Amino acid sequence: MNQKKTSRMTTVPNAQMDWLSDFPHQSLSAAQTLQWLNLWTGQGLLRHIDSALAAQLLRLDAHASPALLVAAAVLAQMEGRGHTCLPLADLCQPPVALLGWPAAAVEGAQGLKALWTHLPATRVDWQTVLQGHAQGTCLRDANAPDQCQPLVLGGPADAPLLYLRRYAGYERRVGQGLLQRAGEPQAVHEAAAREWLDRFFAPNPEDPRATDWQKVACAVALRARLSVITGGPGTGKTYTAARLLALLLALHEGGSPLRVALAAPTGKAAARLKQSIDDALTRLPVPADAGLDLNALIARMGPARTLHSLLGARPDTRQFRYHAANPLDVDVLIVDEASMVHLEMMDALLQALPPTARLVLLGDKDQLASVEAGAVLGDLCQDAAAGRYSAATAQYVQRLAGQSLAAHFVLPDPAPVLAQQIVMLRQSRRFKGAIGQLALAVNRGDAAAARACLAGSVSAVDSPVSAVQPSSPQAVCALALGAEGRPSYADYLRLLHTGPTGQGAESSSESHAQWVRSVLKAFERFRILCAVHQGDWGTQTLNAAVQKALADAGLLKVKGDWYEGRPVMVTRNDAQLGVFNGDVGVVLPGTEGKLKVWFLDGEVLRSVSVMRLAQVDTAFVMTVHKSQGSEFEHTALVLPPGGAEVLSRELVYTGITRAREQFTLVEAEAGLLEAAIERPSVRASGLAQRWAEAIVQPGA
Repeated sequence: MNQKKTSRMTTVPNAQMDWLSDFPHQSLSAAQTLQWLNLWTGQGLLRHIDSALAAQLLRLDAHASPALLVAAAVLAQMEGRGHTCLPLADLCQPPVALLGWPAAAVEGAQGLKALWTHLPATRVDWQTVLQGHAQGTCLRDANAPDQCQPLVLGGPADAPLLYLRRYAGYERRVGQGLLQRAGEPQAVHEAAAREWLDRFFAPNPEDPRATDWQKVACAVALRARLSVITGGPGTGKTYTAARLLALLLALHEGGSPLRVALAAPTGKAAARLKQSIDDALTRLPVPADAGLDLNALIARMGPARTLHSLLGARPDTRQFRYHAANPLDVDVLIVDEASMVHLEMMDALLQALPPTARLVLLGDKDQLASVEAGAVLGDLCQDAAAGRYSAATAQYVQRLAGQSLAAHFVLPDPAPVLAQQIVMLRQSRRFKGAIGQLALAVNRGDAAAARACLAGSVSAVDSPVSAVQPSSPQAVCALALGAEGRPSYADYLRLLHTGPTGQGAESSSESHAQWVRSVLKAFERFRILCAVHQGDWGTQTLNAAVQKALADAGLLKVKGDWYEGRPVMVTRNDAQLGVFNGDVGVVLPGTEGKLKVWFLDGEVLRSVSVMRLAQVDTAFVMTVHKSQGSEFEHTALVLPPGGAEVLSRELVYTGITRAREQFTLVEAEAGLLEAAIERPSVRASGLAQRWAEAIVQPGA
């Protein structure tokens, strides 16, 4: 954190000095507690909404205790950081440790430690104080009737959790909904399934005895209405999902056709999912006399959609068109990049999905969780590497897939219900080189090995991975211009300047479309990723710097806000325009010469007039979060100085795995890679505890 910001945060208004100086010797009132919270808000340590929640609770209950007000403000702050609840045990430590406040904040608040001496000292004490408010106007016990209290106290007795009311509801419904789908067995025609599985999955000629986890995943998915397939890049998640679709089609009974929908959190991820599924189905060897019309299935599925589009997002409301009373018309729903699906979205999805439909979740459990609160896939898959299958599951897999699960993947009864429907793919067919080694080292927390991967490169040209430590943020622009001959933004801008070719109206329209596709594909070869928006090393500053560098090099002609070649990212859903948060396009002229933002979904072009797009940002540089679901031939990851609050192991891993062929790490100062790797991201949630208590009965 820079010195200027720290200085602002440690300044205390003179008007507050009297009560601050006497505070350690006085009892703590609710009014004084609000003064503290407002002080922290003024220093930038809390958001206005955090302290406003505490003030609202005091208006609801004039007898609200200081402990309740502090807990509420901290809970709101935690929600803003992606947590869905607040473990009461965490409140035993001051915000310097709990919320990562700078050490200077202790002196700046002139009594932060003293304040904490007036609050409960232990988890049991916090629990006792908060339970004293239960059934009041501010808080209720999770098992008590809901009377619209803003806070809910839940979790197990020995590890209580404090929730905002709506997140308590989301978690309860998601926890129950996924358990119900995983725990209700479906009838499987085992002989027919075994025949089709053997046809779709040939034995591994290199090691016939190795477990084919893709085949296992398809077998497991047949016996319940929930299946989760996780694995890193190149492990074949969509390849497996395509074979699962073919298997479900082959086993489908009834007169109506199998209704399948594909979805992902972002437009780019949805387009990649559709393209991957279609390619895998097209290449699937199926005899003509097998009666399996995969082309009809492909046509019937239609395009993959964003989750917002699938559920029918409506402007100015959190409610969707599809819900429990108006469910989706699907038999099978495949959701890719499920790590990006936050708790509220998962709740909406489960509410809209018919009880009889199958839900297949695909994703990398080690990627960054969603920007919004919750980490559903992470909670589901936290023990996926261990398997944790029951003996009955192992026997089922052997019968149906002919695959033997190693003893260490099988638990003695009882085993967790959800684990029986989760399969981790373990062999990557893409990341076998330097990028893969770097990603694996980061993922297992081996900072020394990760640094060795980067140090092993002879030069930026000779190795797929490299690291630079520039003297200023402007040095990042060299990558954008094409330093060392790597893919860069110069590639798409050169194509932009060539323009479409062809003669005649029909030829002109076709050549224009081909030109637009070529420009968009070239733009997708390279991307600069950041950890933050603000600051010298954030997206806002670097976007401006890259734009200027490209203009100075004669590659761009910047005229106002809209100019040819400007890449933009949509920042707000607009169902009427068919654009959604995270969609990335490039400003290019249409055939009539008017500027439009062009998007590419697979090979399908769509465009929107620049006059109709208000909620967009320039996208030469984007955050790692926004890059999820995308891949680039060359990816540059920028780590900012003093980024302890935002850098994490998952952020670096996600940035690395966006690169297909080349990866460049940009460190603003030495040691940032190691600092990030040492900070695995952990989000507070009660889902894992809910699911741990649900076990498979012996023999089931």
